[in-house]
Order: sequence, then C-alpha cells, then structure tokens
Amino acid sequence: MENIVPFKEVVQKYKAVFFDAYGVLKNHKGLLPGIQNTFNLLIENDIDYYILTNDASRSPEQLAEGYLANGITAVTPDRIISSGMLAREYLQSKVKKGTVTYLGTANSAHYIESTGLKTMSIQDVSLDNLDHIQAMVFLDDEGFDWQQDINKIINILRQKNMSVIVANTDISYPVSKTEISIAIGGLANMVEDIIGKTFIRFGKPDAQMFMFAYEQVLAKKNIRKDEILMVGDTLKTDIIGGNKFGLDTVLVLTGNTLPLQADLKIASSGIIPTYICNSVVVNEID
Repeated sequence: MENIVPFKEVVQKYKAVFFDAYGVLKNHKGLLPGIQNTFNLLIENDIDYYILTNDASRSPEQLAEGYLANGITAVTPDRIISSGMLAREYLQSKVKKGTVTYLGTANSAHYIESTGLKTMSIQDVSLDNLDHIQAMVFLDDEGFDWQQDINKIINILRQKNMSVIVANTDISYPVSKTEISIAIGGLANMVEDIIGKTFIRFGKPDAQMFMFAYEQVLAKKNIRKDEILMVGDTLKTDIIGGNKFGLDTVLVLTGNTLPLQADLKIASSGIIPTYICNSVVVNEID
C-alpha cells in the first residue's frame, strides 16, 4: 500500500481525537502493546480525546475498568461514549411504561435498567403474554440461544408492533488477525429483512454519536470540526461517519480492514479516509 503515514505525525495536527475502540485501541488479544505511549503523547500535547464505541455490551464504567486493569489510567468513564448511551436517551424519552425486552447479556441491560424501566431478557419472554412488552433492544451478540431466541424475536415482532432499537450497528467484528464474527447489528439486519420492518439504530455512522461527542469537546474548549480527527478501522461505520460529520479521518489497519484489502475496499466503496496509518501506537523514541 502507498500513502501510509505515521499516526504520531498526523495526530499532532489536531486539537481533539475520537477513537473507535475495537480494532483501533485493542483487538482479539487485548489492548495493543504500546498504546500507553499514544495516550501519553495526547496528554503531553494537550490533545483532547474520546472513545466512540458501538459496544453496548457494557456500561462506560465497565468498559473503563478493562483499560484500568491493563494499566491504562487515561481512559476514564467520562472519556467513553457508547451507542448504548444514545439508546438509553431514546428509551427515556419515548418509552414511559411497560417492559423492555432485550437481546444480550445481563451486563448489557444496564443501559435499559438505568432508565428505570423494567427489563426482561428475550429468553424469559412468552409468546403467549406480550401485552406488557413495549419495546425491544438489540444490545449484544451473547447471552442468548441464537436459534431459539432469534426465532422468538421474529415471531414476537410478527405478532406485535413496538419500537425496536439497535444499540450496536456493527455487523461484524474481528476475532483473530484474519477472521471475523457476526455482531448484533448483523443479526438485527437479518431480522429486519425477514419481518419487513424498520428498526431504530444508534451508533456509528449515525451523526448523533458524533454530535454527542462534539458537545463533550465544546463543553471544555471551543474547537472547530476541522480540528478534530476520527480514527477507525472500518470504512462503513467509523470513516464514513466521520466524513459525513465533517471530520478528518484516519483508517488504521489493525482491525476490520486488512492491509491487503484496504485499497480495494476504498476504491469499491468510494469511502475515502483523509489518512491511512498502520496503527495508532506510537514509539516512545519517535
């Protein structure tokens, strides 16, 4: 590949940076080795930073604990903006009573429970008793029986109209250097196609997540959009979302987009990042 530039050279041109999490700061093995150097660079140069993640499986507090457990103190809960937070805001304003059923783990239900609404795992819902179910949320790709519970969802939505919220729009995520797995957004797309209804989606590339993050930046200092850098590993969520919101973007090659495929994916999709970097990790001696 041509035109790959060092991340350290790029990021110092900006006053704030938005990072995707999985595939950028961490991968299937955990946090990228040397990522602490990147946060040190940002802090030393007074570059503000936030993590914009479509991971709705855990709360910002739980997500921050994962960084802290690995010695990264720079990522605190207030630095994490998740699609689950946006889904929670929607539920607070649109669903006033009844039960919200969810697809995911008990941890992922945190976002619903924090609204004060009653929650129920899809596993515990009976097709013979749907009167109290007012909304459904796709949160995580774990915590349920894929065949039985997805079939149950399809039949619930055939029987009853309700708001359906997809709190993670990712269709896949990397599980190794060369392999990916279907994510909850991919499951939601399949169910949506089967029943012929339109779901409400939160997360990248939706502008609402970028606006939420931009408001956090503006609360601290007056920064223009062209002074903010969005860093991601996926063209159709991170990069197009940043592009549409008016941010410069970096595609990194540590996640969904493999180095050998990057040129082809950019050419075929028409989604063009401002920069391409191998990784966000910077060497301490650079």
